[in-house]
Amino acid sequence: MNPISFSVDQDGIALITIDCADLPVNVYTPAFTAGMTQAVERVLADDAIVGAVISSAKDSFLAGADLKAVRTRLDAALAAGLSAVRGFVAENRFMRHMETGGKPFAAAINGTALGGGLELCLACHYRVLSDAADARVGLPEVGVGLMPAGGGTQRLPRLLGIETALPLLLEGSAMTPARALALGIVDEIAPRAELVTRARRWLLANRDARQPWDRDGYRIPGCAGALAGHASRSFYAGMAQVRSRTQGNYPAPLAILSAVYEGTQLPFERGMAIEAQYFAQLAANPVARNLVRTQFVNRKRYERLAHRPQGIPQASVQRLGILGAGMMGAGIAHAAALAGIEVVLIDTTRERAAAGRRRAMEIATGASAPITESEAAHRVGKLIRATERYGDLDGCGFVIEAVYEDRALKADVIARAVAVLSPTAILASNTSTLPITSLAADTGKPERFIGMHFFSPVERMPLLEIILGERTSRETLAHAMDLAARLKKTPIVVNDSPGFYTSRIFCAYVDEAMAMLAEGVKPALIENGARMAGMATSPLAVLDEVSLDLQQRVVRQAEADAVPEPLRRIHALPVIARMNAIGRLGRKRGGGFYDYPEGGEKRLWPGLAAEYPPARQQPDVEKVKRRLLYIQALESVRCLEADVIAAPEDADIGALLGLGFPAWTGGPLSLVDTVGVRAFVLACDTLADAHGSRFRPTQALRERAWRGESFYRTEAA
Repeated sequence: MNPISFSVDQDGIALITIDCADLPVNVYTPAFTAGMTQAVERVLADDAIVGAVISSAKDSFLAGADLKAVRTRLDAALAAGLSAVRGFVAENRFMRHMETGGKPFAAAINGTALGGGLELCLACHYRVLSDAADARVGLPEVGVGLMPAGGGTQRLPRLLGIETALPLLLEGSAMTPARALALGIVDEIAPRAELVTRARRWLLANRDARQPWDRDGYRIPGCAGALAGHASRSFYAGMAQVRSRTQGNYPAPLAILSAVYEGTQLPFERGMAIEAQYFAQLAANPVARNLVRTQFVNRKRYERLAHRPQGIPQASVQRLGILGAGMMGAGIAHAAALAGIEVVLIDTTRERAAAGRRRAMEIATGASAPITESEAAHRVGKLIRATERYGDLDGCGFVIEAVYEDRALKADVIARAVAVLSPTAILASNTSTLPITSLAADTGKPERFIGMHFFSPVERMPLLEIILGERTSRETLAHAMDLAARLKKTPIVVNDSPGFYTSRIFCAYVDEAMAMLAEGVKPALIENGARMAGMATSPLAVLDEVSLDLQQRVVRQAEADAVPEPLRRIHALPVIARMNAIGRLGRKRGGGFYDYPEGGEKRLWPGLAAEYPPARQQPDVEKVKRRLLYIQALESVRCLEADVIAAPEDADIGALLGLGFPAWTGGPLSLVDTVGVRAFVLACDTLADAHGSRFRPTQALRERAWRGESFYRTEAA
């Protein structure tokens, strides 16, 4: 079906209407490009047509590329080389023909125009944008590891000036109508009902319209002197900022800078060729494929509960019980109340429960106002009942235990809850390490018991790790996922095992840092190596946040549970024990690996040099980065092979959203594919020879390498 409709009014104005009828929003497709090409040719060929207004039949204008299709094309580009990229930039031909065909085109932008949608508007001679509050325009391609491929790097600088355009291209943020008008991206804003009328009026008054850059004597705005010198200053300043921000892990910002720098010094047509060249290089780079696949395509699937058991009616929790009003319990209570769920928040005393309720209200308020004056805090607080009485759980269809990681304590509060709950109620444990099957054993209804591991701080962390016990029912899983969606969390589902998935990966990361510290690697090198690799938080810093005494309790619990030796964290135990012995337990105890001076920024504790003297020979930072990333990737492989997780997507979504694994990699198993399974195995063997058996690849991974089999199937175009 043709997504483009075409009509001509009595004044000779053509109305080109975009409507991708089988899609929720308009996106670039081959049919769209073909339809637009035909429409433009028809306008230019018919002498009775004065010009054209481009509009949309949907609530939004045009959202750019379909990311699922982009992922397939990126796979093809990686497999077949740069020739597979041609389809990405086919729209450039019809847009350039619009500009230079001798008739005016105007865009009536009735909503969101992002990426290629805004590029189509920029190719029009006039742009009228809806004044609706939800209308947005922008070029967000940098966020998926790509760059504009429809002339955005050439038209925007020529329209606004290089210094104004570069931040918009490098940050990729969407702009409100007011800002778009102030910058000059659009020429007018108007009520949605008047957009086409305003655009028609302009067309009739400007029948010989030409783009500024196609006129004689044109100069890029803001360039008073030589363009080369102006562009050079912008380029080198931007390059320094980009390298500082991305540590060289993301090639798209540098490609955008280069396309703008080179293209604006050349005639427009050659500038477009420069843009296409840099775009092709990005499309053939795995970073774009990794970002699109994990951060957008797969994340959207998981947000839509792709793995929810079929055939089970959706559940809507009306009253949620939370056992434990500490930081985690308060965070979960806030999320639930924000979703309109009534909460019963229980702790050992009414005062402690009330303190948790107050924390939930403070989260709702943020820094905007005291909670007594905050409408948001009032709404949240109104839905939370703070109590010490387990009998108040009456009527709760779902209860989440959120007390400390202590088996005896969890068993006690779970038993108290079971005694008063309905037989149909679901009970969940917010545990990060304790096996769900054993916690469920004493409840009398293990099929109604499940793990729901939230991440701190709950209000900011999007991941929810749902853990299945051996007897957890499909219905319980489905209803836990329904609750996750209401709390606006992205769930992954894992099977019961010591540490589940995310805790195993987290421990692999921080333990490797402690092992390096014990070897004499300078702590600053460890921390900077992690940041340069792209980890959201460096390992020694994050250990201070979770505390070293908690780490010691987890280790002791693992010993008591007779966890298999490979999961006992043997190479990190001496550092954990030493830091506990000297009382350096982390931020909450005044200092750990870092000092926390009052009123100042935290800094690495100088005493670490005495406790762990730096070796004379320090490793290259690339080796530090490799150790920190590869140990997490290898542990993810082991989890997949042991059926802790069911698919590579689980590993990658979990590590990115829960642990801050570098987004440019796509996740730990995408990283293995990016490196190449065979090359990864060889690198791990080298690390194992130097640092220990924890780096030794599994036999199944070796066999995968011999077969030349990646974790993700490459999709052909």
